[in-house]
Amino acid sequence: MAEARRSVKARRWAALAAGRLRRSAALLAASIAALLALHLASGGSARALAAAVAAVLLVALVSSGRRAPPPPAEPAQPLRGDTGGLTVENLAAAVADPLILGDARGAVLIANRAAVAAFGEMRPGLSLLLKFRAPEMQLLLETMISPKPEPASIDYVDRLPFERVFRVNAQPVGHATGMFVLLFKDQSEARRIERMRADFIANASHELRTPLAAISGFVETLRGPARNDAAARDRFLQIMQDQTARMARLIEDLLSLSRLEMKAPALAGKTVELSAVVDSVVETLRTLALDSGVEIDNLFGAAPIEIAGDRDELFQIFQNLVENACKYGRSGGRVQISRVIGAGRNEIGVEIRDFGPGIAAEHIPRITERFYRIDVESSRLQKGTGLGLSIVKHIVSRHKGRLAIASELGKGAAFTVYLPTS
Repeated sequence: MAEARRSVKARRWAALAAGRLRRSAALLAASIAALLALHLASGGSARALAAAVAAVLLVALVSSGRRAPPPPAEPAQPLRGDTGGLTVENLAAAVADPLILGDARGAVLIANRAAVAAFGEMRPGLSLLLKFRAPEMQLLLETMISPKPEPASIDYVDRLPFERVFRVNAQPVGHATGMFVLLFKDQSEARRIERMRADFIANASHELRTPLAAISGFVETLRGPARNDAAARDRFLQIMQDQTARMARLIEDLLSLSRLEMKAPALAGKTVELSAVVDSVVETLRTLALDSGVEIDNLFGAAPIEIAGDRDELFQIFQNLVENACKYGRSGGRVQISRVIGAGRNEIGVEIRDFGPGIAAEHIPRITERFYRIDVESSRLQKGTGLGLSIVKHIVSRHKGRLAIASELGKGAAFTVYLPTS
């Protein structure tokens, strides 16, 4: 067994030596030829010649085992694309957001058109430290023109000519060039939506908390001081029922608004006869009008008008508007529904007018906002949720229409819904 292992080991060494000698064959042949020539010229002995050849073979075996160092690598060449002669100005102009390239002094080198539109004149050489005086921008610019600039991001609020919120990303350009780039991402719409969402949650929580607090208080009273007071018990239970109904209306309006926002418009192929919808709304609200002491004059006419739309959603529009007119314009004694003369050629207008106290001009732009109320106490007495006009506006938008509101104090209010007819 040991003999076999020694034999395998010997064969491996022989193969290794043969390989090394093959790699050095040219050098080895030249060396032996030189030794033969030297031996013949000097008349040396055969033993001396054999010793010299053995020495050459040994040197060849040892030196061939060392690998030659690899040739030096070619320096890496940067990848270069064919830019077709584009300049830095061309590339900056292709960016939709405001972009400014600054130098080591903090002056403008290049500003794209979006930056000029957003911030006014941005001529080359203008000092950015003088242009942007907000403390956060001053700190950002000082960082970028420092000896060791680092990438940074800040939120910048520009208040002129109107308030806008930007996310500013600053980045040094290249290595030790002194240049830097500022990219402004307008966050105003996202912030507005976030603020609306926060306001909506706060308002919804407040609207639900008020009736819940009332119900909780009456429950404690009924279990305590009014336990045996039948008259107080009946009065408190009626209030609790009213508050429960108010919460139910609020939740229903919230769900209705949520469904409208989640549901994609699918009006293609659906047609509605508008006169029939208006007639149906009038019949539905006839009892409410009588209870409010209001007479509904339906002057819309019976002529059939076909429009593209969802019948249930259109019914909800006119129900909300007529119901509001009966509640808040009851002092005028009547509500009038009519077809608008002079509407666009491809649209029909439905006007709901009351003759009540009217709406002050400062409230009209905001009256369709969620939970916005002109008079909170009056709205609650009329069992309003503050969402009805928001729902109306949303449905009108889904039907590619528009809502117009006109009012004068003491002369009532008119809500006109314009809907496309083709």
